[in-house]
Amino acid sequence: MIKFIAKRVGYMLVTLVVVVTATFFLMHSIPGDPLAHMARNLPEETRANYYEKYGLDKSTTEQYGIFMKNLITKGDMGESLRYPGRNITETLITNSKVSFVPGGLALLLGFTIGILLGIVAALNKNKWPDYIVMFIAIIGITVPVFVIASLLQYFLSVKLMILPTSGWGSWKNVVIPVIVLSFGTIATYARYVKSNMLDVMGQDYILTAEAKGVSRFNVIRKHVFKNAFLPCMTLLVGQIAGIFTGSFVIEKIFGIPGLGFYYISSINDRDYTMIIGTTVFYAAIFIIAQLIVDLAYSFMDPRIRVK
Repeated sequence: MIKFIAKRVGYMLVTLVVVVTATFFLMHSIPGDPLAHMARNLPEETRANYYEKYGLDKSTTEQYGIFMKNLITKGDMGESLRYPGRNITETLITNSKVSFVPGGLALLLGFTIGILLGIVAALNKNKWPDYIVMFIAIIGITVPVFVIASLLQYFLSVKLMILPTSGWGSWKNVVIPVIVLSFGTIATYARYVKSNMLDVMGQDYILTAEAKGVSRFNVIRKHVFKNAFLPCMTLLVGQIAGIFTGSFVIEKIFGIPGLGFYYISSINDRDYTMIIGTTVFYAAIFIIAQLIVDLAYSFMDPRIRVK
């Protein structure tokens, strides 16, 4: 296990270097000057100081070397080009915490409810509980989140006036965003668990267990659910990473100062350092989540061996 973890950590570091390098050079290959709009009305000397401060007076290769040195030795990704003085690393940490609250609660709620609904649908195939679950799943997948958000804002905030329309700072501000974000997760896991359970229930070893007199409850608990649940762990990887990076649409609608909003803004503003920093952060979270899921596989199913 130690050898496996060490090997995967090595792969993680190599992957991060590749992601950083690719993102850095792709950003700098875009035509134009990221400081042109900010510095065009400044005196020539002041403009030169700005370019020197951000290292834009050097070649792309030199800028890359300085960036990697600061990242490796200090964990520093520089300052925002759009908002001078705003440290990228501090911004990522602060705003990812904000995104984590609704994103984490939504994933927990959606994962739990989705798994339960998938089990109900699989055990009641072609019956009314199955139809209800699949209807909910279709709604969660096909209806855009901004439509669901608008409807909930209208009924819960405007009509019933029990929750605020938008804002941040109170637990009431989290309720509607969590419900909206959990819809897609519920739909995904409900369909996935139902499909996996039906597939497992048709396997020969399940039929053999039932033929030997094993109760249906024990068959489902010991064999069906575990084997059907294991593939769901794979879906968690991208969703765990998405918790920290946030949802731009939801954060925009509800006025949540999360990382998703800043990420899209940095793209529009051509804020190179913010784009690179957010991309590196997302890649790191995704890779770490992948490692955790791989380890969880081996613990949940002894037949899986890590090498």
